[in-house]
Amino acid sequence: MPLDAPTWDPTRYLAYADERSRPFGELLARVPAPADRVRTVVDLGCGPGHLTPLITSRWPGAAVHGLDSSPEMVAAARDRGDGTDGATYDVADLRDWLAGDERADVLVTNATLQWVPDHLALLPGLVEHVTPGGWLAIGVPANFDEPSHVLREQLAAEEPYAEHTRGVSSPTAPGARAYLEALAALGCTVDAWETTYLHVLVGEDPVFTWISGTGARPTLQALPEDLRPGFESELKARLRAAYPPGPAGVVMPFRRAFVVARVPGDGAATGGAE
Repeated sequence: MPLDAPTWDPTRYLAYADERSRPFGELLARVPAPADRVRTVVDLGCGPGHLTPLITSRWPGAAVHGLDSSPEMVAAARDRGDGTDGATYDVADLRDWLAGDERADVLVTNATLQWVPDHLALLPGLVEHVTPGGWLAIGVPANFDEPSHVLREQLAAEEPYAEHTRGVSSPTAPGARAYLEALAALGCTVDAWETTYLHVLVGEDPVFTWISGTGARPTLQALPEDLRPGFESELKARLRAAYPPGPAGVVMPFRRAFVVARVPGDGAATGGAE
């Protein structure tokens, strides 16, 4: 949810839907909030709604409110839903939402905070929007030193691209320990971990296909039409060299950081694991 948010393409984003879904499911599985005590769940950065069924199946009695800064993503989420699962979706920037008074028994934000500059400073606000005794669950990429990011940044800094890409949104996030320490300082009980997934990708230039729907999209959109094809061609070549195909396909390591924090208090979502 950056200030200069790009136009997102739900279809492109979902090119690797299974790989993007697994970390979210594993994050939810570590939230020990009993289903019969969770009345409200807010998903900040809900995307095209393809992961909402994981929330509604985890807490079937809860009202789920998905928010995303992308109108295209919210439209896709609304089209995907059937209106019977208690889920609603709205277009909203995370920072604007924090200015309101909505609270959740479980507040989830996955693959979103990396787009918000200095987002560690927002953690106190996120905690305030969780009901006492409730849960905050965060998932962010932690692979920003991998070639998929570094090669894009290096190429974007070269001419003739640099004048167009300077200042363009670029995702970044600290490791899990930074979240653990910040949330513990706020009085939360914190479970934090990191997992490196070895995604096996197939098809032509699969790593480029992956990043063109996420981290590389603002850069690509910032380039004028006469420069974009050349940039894409060169980036694909560099990515192919960095991620050569093997017996199983192209292996792309992807490290993610996860945090589950219980907010102090004795609210509706208290309790141990089910």
